[in-house]
Amino acid sequence: MNAPTVAISGPRKYRAILDAAWAAHMAPRLDDAPTVVSTFAGCGGSSLGFSIAGYRELLAVEYDDHAVQTFKLNFEGTPVFHGDIADLSVEEALNLCGIGPGELDVLDGSPPCQGFSTAGHRVMDDPRNSLFREFVRLLDGLRPRAFVMENVSGMVKGKMKLIFADILRMLRDCGYRVSARLLNAMYFQVPQSRQRMIFVGVREDLGVEPSHPRPINSLYPVSMAIGDFGNEPDIDSGHSWVDESPQGRNTKTWIKAHYAAQGVRYAGQIKRDRWGQPASTLLTSGFMKKYCYLRNSSCHPLYTRPYSAAERKRIASFPDQFVFVGTQGEIASRIGNCVPPLFMRAVAEHVRTAILNASQ
Repeated sequence: MNAPTVAISGPRKYRAILDAAWAAHMAPRLDDAPTVVSTFAGCGGSSLGFSIAGYRELLAVEYDDHAVQTFKLNFEGTPVFHGDIADLSVEEALNLCGIGPGELDVLDGSPPCQGFSTAGHRVMDDPRNSLFREFVRLLDGLRPRAFVMENVSGMVKGKMKLIFADILRMLRDCGYRVSARLLNAMYFQVPQSRQRMIFVGVREDLGVEPSHPRPINSLYPVSMAIGDFGNEPDIDSGHSWVDESPQGRNTKTWIKAHYAAQGVRYAGQIKRDRWGQPASTLLTSGFMKKYCYLRNSSCHPLYTRPYSAAERKRIASFPDQFVFVGTQGEIASRIGNCVPPLFMRAVAEHVRTAILNASQ
């Protein structure tokens, strides 16, 4: 692929892209729409991607109370299993979906990945690393035509390669041809650099090889996503420390001084994003009390402050119409954990055309 170019257009165009995506999500499903079940559904980033691509979601599985509350506000009518995935039997899943084994088109899942993540301390025996086994259990029982599983890039680095090899073996032992590839969301209309491992599997009897979507040769910068917002701090952030420092200010000195004034010792770091480039990866943790700030995260390119919740939505490719509930920290956690919808849309569209349609 040639060197990527930055898309030259303003926030009006990006809002139009997101508005069109939301319209596709809200449109009635066609009678022959492909079906999907989403495990570890979170607030619905992956589900939204599949919906935009025209899929009909038969069931979402999620444990977190706040994530389920957000999901239900945006996916009216989609059944939700609100509980531990280990408590969901194959039989109950089939009954909730109203289908039999082998009738589902796609099983989707993003098992919790903190044990693999390079953003934290990778731990081989982190119990969260084994949750993919629950995905495999449902895969083996539901027998969908294809599956998509997402995880962080850290699972192919260092000792985690052993877990990666084990995951591939277990998925293939279920009777699927499997391909895994590192993809970056910024090459799929998402104004954020977010590299993830995407597994695509196809049931052996279909005779189709798994494959991945091709990246586009243009990047969407922060300015295109949030250039119409200006300097408007979050209403519930509880402070007035926002200032209009020029791009390039030493934010490490700034953030330590800010927290010192609040009587809080700050040991993290912050990097200012660039206005004309995609944002760095939005993280989930680090909100300190009411100060609306993420440790080891990103600073707004033009103003010395964290991104607001509305800005995070755009940077993660959520339409403005998508409703999040909760505190700034809870919203940041939901967005930081999710698959960007436009990223998953590209994967879902590719699976539909290159795998599902090809196997009919």
